[in-house]
Amino acid sequence: MATPIGNLRDITLRALDVLAAADLVACEDTRVTGRLLQLLGLKARMTPYHDHNADAARPALMAKLAEGRVVALVSDAGTPLVSDPGFKLVQACVEAGIPVTSVPGPSAALTGLQLSGLPADRFLFAGFLPNKTTARRAALKELDAVPATLIFFESPHRTADTLADMAAVLGDRLGAVARELTKMHEEVGRAALSELARRYAETSPRGEVVIVVAPPGEIAAAGPAQLEERLRAAIQSGSSIKDASALVAAETGSPRRDVYALALRLFRGGNEE
Repeated sequence: MATPIGNLRDITLRALDVLAAADLVACEDTRVTGRLLQLLGLKARMTPYHDHNADAARPALMAKLAEGRVVALVSDAGTPLVSDPGFKLVQACVEAGIPVTSVPGPSAALTGLQLSGLPADRFLFAGFLPNKTTARRAALKELDAVPATLIFFESPHRTADTLADMAAVLGDRLGAVARELTKMHEEVGRAALSELARRYAETSPRGEVVIVVAPPGEIAAAGPAQLEERLRAAIQSGSSIKDASALVAAETGSPRRDVYALALRLFRGGNEE
């Protein structure tokens, strides 16, 4: 059963009915769900069910269900079974012939996709990437050719590094960083992955983060500021105006003639060979 990801008013009428009627509410954190129930004016018996105790807790939940009890499974926020062990409980119920239904509602992944401005007709939710750079880049390489918009969860302190790895492995595609969805300080940053990496390296985002990446082939068009920055870096490394223009045009997909014209305006009088 889905619970609000930030705005309490996103709870559904059906969810209220299920919570009120449930014999037991299985939740990631009884403190978090307890506060939610209190705000909703509900009382319910709760039991923890999370990554660390799922294998030990599942038999007891199955026993309750076999007795005909109603068990409501919730996550701390959003739709359960997304980045939590709920699917194992559903698998066990299916194998045992115990009826399972879903009470749909808020989802940070889908909300981020909706607000990203990126194609939503085909998408892949990839969850959390590995923490370490090498493993993270390897995971991204596996997703490089997927013909769909990609959706990720990420922690605030790793957001900039992850965006930089995405730009390096997937190419400088368009992307979006959505944070604090449905809350007072909801924010969505939309730009090329490299630009987003620079932006969040300067100021780390706060709150829950969803990263959305455009499908292959949707390389972001570099703006004048990005082109100038790349040209200056190439010139400072010793490239001629001509070579720097060719390099930046190839990196960004921008017309070579336009990049060269900008380089001439910026560095006229320098070495053009």
